[in-house]
Amino acid sequence: MPVKLIAVDMDGTFLRSGMTYDRARFAAQYAQLQQAGVKFVVASGNQYAQLQSFFPDIARQIAFVAENGAYVVEAGQPLFVGAFVPEAVARILAVLDDLPVRYTVCGKHSAYMHTRFADDYFASMQRYYHRLQRVADYRDIDDTVFKFALDLSGDPATDFNDDQLQHFMATLEQTLNASVKPVSSGHGSVDLIIPGVHKASGLRRLQQRWGIADSEVLAFGDGGNDLEMLAQAGFGYAMANGSARVKQVARYQAGSNNDDAVLDVIDLLLARQAPFA
Repeated sequence: MPVKLIAVDMDGTFLRSGMTYDRARFAAQYAQLQQAGVKFVVASGNQYAQLQSFFPDIARQIAFVAENGAYVVEAGQPLFVGAFVPEAVARILAVLDDLPVRYTVCGKHSAYMHTRFADDYFASMQRYYHRLQRVADYRDIDDTVFKFALDLSGDPATDFNDDQLQHFMATLEQTLNASVKPVSSGHGSVDLIIPGVHKASGLRRLQQRWGIADSEVLAFGDGGNDLEMLAQAGFGYAMANGSARVKQVARYQAGSNNDDAVLDVIDLLLARQAPFA
């Protein structure tokens, strides 16, 4: 089989809009993938604790590239944990405090949200962060910090189109002297990640461990935080609902996440149909 590793983004890719997928159909596919020796990796910007919940029966068998590559786990064992140095955390917090955005600080043990943000927002973010704590001051966090998740959708002043969003991210990166890499993660969200630490770097760590070449990787994504992964994979698929930039980078295009397009492509792989013949 030309593919030895399948990597899937979750929101807008593997999951339907209601955060569901066809579990019975995927379970049947996963059994065939196991027989063929194909690794399955969840590659998402979301928290590891949340991602595990979608795969309760196999979470200890598969690998996760969580938090946009900052937390890599294989069979329940952490392989890599990224970290901002304390000086960078302090500098980032100082800049974010002057911006009209809501944001969550993401760490190894939990994610953290300031008490100044409304309870309904806190509740909505618990869908993505199953470990989420309130803090009165972000500077009191005692954890390994590896991501800042910005929500630009809650303020008309930050309701950007794609070009404006790219400008916002470029300006923020310049302001922080390239100590962070801003990436879009969909729905008006921007993640500030460690430069050089992304989904592709997380996959590369697993590939080196397993002896898998880029040409043997099948990857799916829809957002700006998938760009490196899709460019690196031999079979990079952009979702039909993905951004224009993603479609420019990916070599192939799948259907919509709401039509279970990832599972359709996996069927093509298992049947050894084009482009996997």
